[in-house]
Amino acid sequence: MLVSFVVLYLLISIGIGVYAATKVHNAKDYITAGRQLPMGVVIAMVFATWFGAETVLGIPGTFVEENLGGLISDPFGASFCLMLFALVFARPLYRKNLLTLGDFYREKYSKPVEIVVSIAIALSYLGWVSAQITALGLVFHVLTDSVISMELGIILGAAIVMTYTLVGGMWSVAMTTVVQMTVIVVGLLWIAFLVSDQTGGVAPVVKHAYEAGKFELWPSLEWAAVLTFIAGFLTMGFGSIPQQDVFQRVNSAKSENIAVWGTFFGGVAYLFFAVIPLYLAYSAFMVDPELAARVSEQDSQLVLPTFVLEHMPVYAQIIFFGALLSVIMSTASGTLLAPSVTLSENVIKELLPNGKTMSDKQFLTMMRIVVALFSVLVALYALYSLQEETSIHTMVANAYKVTLVVALVPLFAGIYWKKASNIGAASSIIAGLLVWIPLEFIMPDAALPPHFAGFIVAAVVMVVVSLLKPAKTAV
Repeated sequence: MLVSFVVLYLLISIGIGVYAATKVHNAKDYITAGRQLPMGVVIAMVFATWFGAETVLGIPGTFVEENLGGLISDPFGASFCLMLFALVFARPLYRKNLLTLGDFYREKYSKPVEIVVSIAIALSYLGWVSAQITALGLVFHVLTDSVISMELGIILGAAIVMTYTLVGGMWSVAMTTVVQMTVIVVGLLWIAFLVSDQTGGVAPVVKHAYEAGKFELWPSLEWAAVLTFIAGFLTMGFGSIPQQDVFQRVNSAKSENIAVWGTFFGGVAYLFFAVIPLYLAYSAFMVDPELAARVSEQDSQLVLPTFVLEHMPVYAQIIFFGALLSVIMSTASGTLLAPSVTLSENVIKELLPNGKTMSDKQFLTMMRIVVALFSVLVALYALYSLQEETSIHTMVANAYKVTLVVALVPLFAGIYWKKASNIGAASSIIAGLLVWIPLEFIMPDAALPPHFAGFIVAAVVMVVVSLLKPAKTAV
């Protein structure tokens, strides 16, 4: 019965995505849903897109193994990023009415800067989308009692998400997200209510976690630990800002105020609901400590789904896995579309001899082809990460290193500093990469993480070179 309901839910999601394709008449509809989305939908999209596999499986797994300090990047850094983007970046970017974030770098600086930054942005999504596809494979594997292998589950997951994202673009993302967010909110709250009956309420779980030291957030007062802690927070908090998926949600809003406050409250909702999977996963250690400990030794990411299968009635299992599939697919679809659009608009179109004369229909076809190709690449990367035993939380946390080093400084300077110049941006990117990449091999575990060192150098070089050779005109 459980598997039947899951299959039905997947078919419904694909059906909604295919229906959304009827609203796609041009490339702008495909990328920004015609800039017609109201406040509720923007909040839902921002929240549900980031509330993904790492939030329900990866973050609780890390919390079980470590404590709140292990979550400094996500959800703390992630929710901070969304609220910061809303208050600092959303308004000026929305006013520009661009198709992609890469367009900003071309408009402010030059085509070479646009292409390099856009490739960096697209590459950053590889780990993020792969984490969602890996989680889908994990769900299929658990639900079928290992009949479907993790490898086959990953391939099936990639095919499903690709199907409805490819046909409907942002309209598919928006329409499926509204349904998926409803399932997420209602489902997780209902499961939490059922679990509280078995634990004697929320307070005993909180007390148990507190006594076990799980609420320890701050690092020890040693400079190396403090630096690592701050870098972990800011890698996600800053590195996630120059991302096409966040920009697309902002840019799809019906008005400037909706773009700002829809994103802000989406970030607030993300932080609030991220607490629920933590509560559910830790409750397993009170209800069935032997099962939780055994599964945690094997893979801490499996504690929550295994607990639900072992201790919840069938209808509760249906609700939980429906919510889990919702969070994974909503994130996967949005994060699959974003890099595909960026590569199409800011890399392939710029490099093609006939790129500037390409018709809207041709451009739309090209974007759909790129979505399909990127889906294949994501599946291959997910299969590789599976062999390397990389956790979902780690895959997501690593995704933002490249955008922190390459994309953030030129974006912030380009919006708020009139002297920011093309040569300053190019020098910033080169310097950041020359510091980050060698250190990643020489001192990967340094107190100051290599990517954060690259970010600091990129910021300094941007300021110095732009002061020496400032932009001739303000943009």
